[in-house]
Amino acid sequence: QSSVERIADRRDIPPAVTRFIDALDLPPTLALQKSHAGVCWPEFADLDWAGAGLAVEARPTSGDDRLGITGAFCAIAETGTLVVLAGAHTPTATTLLPDTHIAVVRADRVVSGMEEAFALLRRERGTLPRAVNMISGPSRTGDIEQTIVLGAHGPYRVHVLVLG
Repeated sequence: QSSVERIADRRDIPPAVTRFIDALDLPPTLALQKSHAGVCWPEFADLDWAGAGLAVEARPTSGDDRLGITGAFCAIAETGTLVVLAGAHTPTATTLLPDTHIAVVRADRVVSGMEEAFALLRRERGTLPRAVNMISGPSRTGDIEQTIVLGAHGPYRVHVLVLG
């Protein structure tokens, strides 16, 4: 249930985020989730967020944020999964993202299967980081009366920007 958009250049990230947020068709009860304010990883701090009509800060989420923009170590084409590593540049609560998670992954970092993702990890890092998060779409649970509930433990929606 993730959506994907290809972008050509890193500078296209803020306008792509704005397009995605503006296109959300949410009921009035969820209007707060259509926020143009949020957080990003430090690697995106230099982008022109204000020029795209966004108020994005490079800091960990506080729990009240509605929009979070992250990178990804790689993505797995077979399952539509993002691989996000915990480390010095990533918050410890990577999996506790705001309502809308927008992840940026370079096109040359999309691998075919999980085996290739772990081979890439071994080749580039040598050892496993303290956490490897695999995100295959919005958070969901079916525990309550066997009804699927989105956003149970994380984002309600995941949008992937494939760069390059």
